[in-house]
Amino acid sequence: MTYVPPTDDMKFALRYLAGFDAVAALPAFADTGLDLADAVIDEAAKLASDVIAPLNHASDLKGAAYSDTDSSVQTPNGFADAYRAMAEGGWTSMEAEEAFGGQNMPMALSAPVNEMWQSASLSFALCHLLTQGQIYALQKSASQAQKQIFVPPMVEGRWTGTMNLTEPQAGTDLAAIKTRAVKQDDHYLITGQKIYITYGEHDMAENIIHLVLARTLDAPEGVKGISVFIVPKFLVNPDGTLGARNDVRCLSIEKKLGIKASPTAVMQYGESGGAVGYLVGEENQGLSIMFGMMNHARFAVGLQGLSVAERGYQQAVDYAQNRVQGTPIDRSSGASIAHHPDVLRLLSVMRAEIEAMRGLTVIGGAALDLARHGPDEDKAKLDERASLLIPVIKGWLTERAVTLTSDAVQVHGGMGFIEETGAAQHYRDSRILPIYEGTTAIQANDLIFRKTLRDSGAAVRALLAEMEADLIGLDDRLAAPMRSAIATTHQTLDFLCGTANDPRRAAVSSVDWLMMLGWLCGGWVMARSGHVVAIGKAEEFSQSFLDAKRVTADIYLQQCLPQLERLARVITEGGDAVLSMDPDWLTRH
Repeated sequence: MTYVPPTDDMKFALRYLAGFDAVAALPAFADTGLDLADAVIDEAAKLASDVIAPLNHASDLKGAAYSDTDSSVQTPNGFADAYRAMAEGGWTSMEAEEAFGGQNMPMALSAPVNEMWQSASLSFALCHLLTQGQIYALQKSASQAQKQIFVPPMVEGRWTGTMNLTEPQAGTDLAAIKTRAVKQDDHYLITGQKIYITYGEHDMAENIIHLVLARTLDAPEGVKGISVFIVPKFLVNPDGTLGARNDVRCLSIEKKLGIKASPTAVMQYGESGGAVGYLVGEENQGLSIMFGMMNHARFAVGLQGLSVAERGYQQAVDYAQNRVQGTPIDRSSGASIAHHPDVLRLLSVMRAEIEAMRGLTVIGGAALDLARHGPDEDKAKLDERASLLIPVIKGWLTERAVTLTSDAVQVHGGMGFIEETGAAQHYRDSRILPIYEGTTAIQANDLIFRKTLRDSGAAVRALLAEMEADLIGLDDRLAAPMRSAIATTHQTLDFLCGTANDPRRAAVSSVDWLMMLGWLCGGWVMARSGHVVAIGKAEEFSQSFLDAKRVTADIYLQQCLPQLERLARVITEGGDAVLSMDPDWLTRH
């Protein structure tokens, strides 16, 4: 089925939720305004719907193909041409710095654009996502010479990038990394194996630049001894042309539940003496360099959750508007299943949640822009806000994406379980999102220990105070549910701070706390959205769009926000029972 980019909702979110005027007023984005943003969104929508989206279902059925003969990987038909079209249109350069050929667009604007790529085809867009992540990391931490060699070709779309962290024995625990780096003249020789490397090998670019975590021979044990290296597939000559093939090879690609068209590679470094790698920063700084790009990467994955939920929602709506089955209550014979009250409930709640998610992503993108480019005197406060929102965006959006794409299958009934319809693909694709780039539990531990308890809840209380201020002047229909939810959140925060001396108690409640803040932030978004419509502030949009906005705000506050109260009870009353369970009792005997 076709994909229709939700451009009006994106423009609404930028205008009335993200505070885009404040972002555009920053010196770094002096030439960026709403007129340009509208044009960018409209042009990106054409590429997403006309070029990328038609590849999605067929590429899932075919998948990426590995050749035992030469260790090459062939992506599905159309992927290489689509990536070339992205590059020729300048879309691979959006976020990069102008010094390297980029457009230096704010993340508040690149977020809706990247949402469209991911909705069009999650598997295809992963290549761009990983490349953007590496560009961000190199701009932040590489030497000037390294930037000049490796960043411009990735910005142009001629080369792509990967992140190589995980090893067979080292997943979340990066202290267990065994890949070695031996210094030799102006470079290092890298030996080791990496797994789960997205687009580690493919046929869409001239060169692939791997960013690899490894240990030098005299490195200290644990995470303090990790360094990061640039390891190109093809070595680069002084004039920028490609040289000899480096000692790096794809051993295989994984057979996966979802994102089947995206090659997930097992990479071997140094089968013939060592792959040439170039140290980024200084030795033993690898973890801090990688964590320097973590907010960017986790935000990008949260955005994927929104994207796949939107694609699943559109497919479910299309099916429900055209499928006739039974006669809905108080409707005439021949009415579609969209008129059945429960199907209407499912689709309406899906839409409300997705709009809340989209609003939160543009707010998060703006927070990252302000933290990076805002006034120095406000930097600590801006960093604090961005860092607080990131685990919520990554965790809440990806967890909800799994449920929302499952609901999309449910709307299809039995046909949703049949691969031919394509609904199941979105559900399968969504399942990786709460896992990679840090599982939901990792996001939740970060949120509760570093972002909540470390400052005795000060950053969370500052966010709650902003929400309370935004409720002033709102109709009670919108404000009352939010005031109640904020009061419950204050009480739950007091409980968590009061039990902070018991880290196991905090940890067992961490995911529920993350989801609580997610539901709350969604309510904040939707109450503000409903207020914009109520005061007649968005006249540039159609009346039907505004009517739907008003209703989705009410639906979210009535159907979704009450989830917060349930989670608050679980946090304050249910943690002790879980901690009383002996892990040995879990095994069936």
